[in-house]
Amino acid sequence: MTALASATVSQGRDELFDLDAVLTELREKFAETAAYYDAAGTIPVDNLNALHAKGLLALTIAEDRGGMGAGLATSAKVIREIARGEPSTALILAMQCMSHSGIEGLEGWPKNLRHQLEQDAIIHGALVNALRVEPELGTPARGGLPATLAERKRDGWVITGRKIFSTGSHALKYMLVWAKTDDDQPLVGYFLVPANCPGIRIEETWNHIGMRATASHDIIFEKVKISPDHVMDIRQPVDWQVASGRQTAWIAGLLGSLYDGVAQSARDWFIHYAHGRSPSNLGAALSTLPRFQDLVGRIDALLLANHILLRELCESTDDGVPPVATDAFLVKFLVTKNAIEAVSMALEAIGNPGLTKNNELERHYRNVLCSQAHAPQNDTILIAAGKAAFDAAAQKKRTPRPPRFSGSPI
Repeated sequence: MTALASATVSQGRDELFDLDAVLTELREKFAETAAYYDAAGTIPVDNLNALHAKGLLALTIAEDRGGMGAGLATSAKVIREIARGEPSTALILAMQCMSHSGIEGLEGWPKNLRHQLEQDAIIHGALVNALRVEPELGTPARGGLPATLAERKRDGWVITGRKIFSTGSHALKYMLVWAKTDDDQPLVGYFLVPANCPGIRIEETWNHIGMRATASHDIIFEKVKISPDHVMDIRQPVDWQVASGRQTAWIAGLLGSLYDGVAQSARDWFIHYAHGRSPSNLGAALSTLPRFQDLVGRIDALLLANHILLRELCESTDDGVPPVATDAFLVKFLVTKNAIEAVSMALEAIGNPGLTKNNELERHYRNVLCSQAHAPQNDTILIAAGKAAFDAAAQKKRTPRPPRFSGSPI
């Protein structure tokens, strides 16, 4: 049985618990307050506390270190179901999962700091996120050196800079800050900055169309002093240009599952609406019309394609054979494109009711559109895939392309 299909997972203790039941409980609970958090634009702290109570803030920490030890398939399932209830909560959790899963196998991470982060997450529900995006640089996926500077001092490092789109902002206890060193030939990488360090302030700039409860505000670092061992992983800039297949699979798998979850919720709302809406000129529910039945069939086809793509991506990665980075990101492109199309089709079919804030479809539409903003963006994904195809053709003419995944063909 694959991790995706498994109904039980370990919580890093002796007992197992029913993951499906837990996710159903949390999804329904989070859905009740999703509209409130969307309107308020505040971090859903109660949701995060509930995740911690179930052990899910330690989802991807290894079992032998007290976490749940989830692979990508199980993590993707969790993110999708939480997103069906409240997607901003799911995005904060996804960043937590990616931060902890990304530590595995990285020799540059000091073991004592990894232990500190993991135990703080397990015991206290401490959140961590990687802060990379900057006003001038934009997303690092497009290249360039960060403006954020890490200066070497006798007693540690001094961090100065500004990060934007910082998911979780006020709720973070630790920040993995992407910065360059002050060497003549700068190194680039991550520095662990505790959120309570003097010199850190948050400017509440996040006023987005969707995913509003992520509170992804600007975080400013003004000569923030950290310990000498808080440098996580710094390398020559060129060494960061080679994308890891495993890392990209986790990004594509979790982000794709999140926005697929949003589309699933939109689909369910639309079916409920069509069942209950009976125009007087029709004398029957909209669900009886072939046009609406055809539409739901088209939506389900898009979401089925998402399920297959994500399943293959996740299971292949968990089997130790992640796809190449370009293929992983093509999955992200296809899944998010399908999710947007599915919600758009439902909205177009019912017109004004789909755009009123009294109905949740409007919120699902705003949220699913945010899938386009996550790095790498669609143009970057497609250019990289196209370039790789032309390069491969130039090197080995008439050589069949190997299977994209380790499993059976889709």
